[in-house]
Amino acid sequence: MNLTVNEIYKSFGEKNVLKGISLSAQSGKALGILGRNGAGKTTLIRIIMQVFGADAGAVLLDGKPLNPEIVKIGYLPEERGLYPKQKIMNQLLYFAELKGIDKKTAKMTAEKYLSELQMEQYKNARLDTLSKGNQQKIQLIASLISNPDIIILDEPFSGLDPVNAGMLKNVVKELIKEGKMVLFSSHQMNYIEEFCDDIIILNGGRAVLSGSIKRIKRSYARNIIEILTEHNEKALSVFESACPSFVKNAEILDGKLTVTLFDENKKSDLIKFVADNIPDVDGINVKEPTLAEIFIHYTEGCV
Repeated sequence: MNLTVNEIYKSFGEKNVLKGISLSAQSGKALGILGRNGAGKTTLIRIIMQVFGADAGAVLLDGKPLNPEIVKIGYLPEERGLYPKQKIMNQLLYFAELKGIDKKTAKMTAEKYLSELQMEQYKNARLDTLSKGNQQKIQLIASLISNPDIIILDEPFSGLDPVNAGMLKNVVKELIKEGKMVLFSSHQMNYIEEFCDDIIILNGGRAVLSGSIKRIKRSYARNIIEILTEHNEKALSVFESACPSFVKNAEILDGKLTVTLFDENKKSDLIKFVADNIPDVDGINVKEPTLAEIFIHYTEGCV
C-alpha cells in the first residue's frame, strides 16, 4: 500500500495550522513525522485518520481516497485513553468489538501481545493498578487489537524504562517486518533513526525537510573525519607537528580525534597520512550530523 498526502491545508478560526503539507508512506516501512510542539503533527495525524477533514488537499491510499471503514488504522495517542477502573482484557475485547473484530480472534490477538509484552498475569487486573510503563504497553495492545493495516504511534516510548522500551521496540520491528505501514511521531530521535527510513519535519505548519534519513545526512559536508584510537593526545600531537596541508583543523571532541579537511575529496590523503604516521587506529569515519542536530537546524527559532 502507498499512502499519499497531497497539499493539506487546515485552519482553526484565524490560525493556519497546516500550510500545504505533502508526504508519502509505504507498507513495510516507518515514516517519522517530526516537529516541535505546535508544529501541526497531531492535526496532520487526525486528518489522515479522518477524525476531521482538511480545508483543502487529499489523503489517498493507492491513489484512492482513504476510507477508514475499509482500511483499519491503529492509533496510539500521546494522551492515553483507556479506562482506569476497567479490567484489562475486558476493555481490549471492547475496543476490538468497536473495530468489528469477533471475540475469539480478538482474544487470541490480545493474549499474543500480552505474552510478548510480559503482561499475561495482569489481564484480569484493573488498569489503574498497573505502573505507567505497563499501562503504556496495554495502550499499545489496544491500538493493535484489530490487526490494523496502518499504525500511527505518537510518542510510544514516553516514560518507559529500557526493559519495557526494548519490548515495545521488538513489537514495532515485527510489525514493520510483517508489512504494516507505520507512522511514527516522537521527540526521541534515537528511536526515529532506529525505525524510520524516511522522515518529514514540520515547522510552523509547513514541511521544511523530507526524504531518506541516509540521503539527508549525506547532503551535509563530509569533510569532518573522526579517527578512532585509544591514544588521542599522541595522535593529535602528530597532526600538530606535521601539519599536513589538506588539514584545516584537528582537535579532540567528545573523546574522539576529529579532523576537519579543507576539501572533502582529500579523505584518501588523510587515510594515507594516518596509516603512515599513527599506530593503533581502530577506525576512520566521516562525522555525520545526528538527526537531533538536523532537527534543531530546521526548527530552531519557531515556537
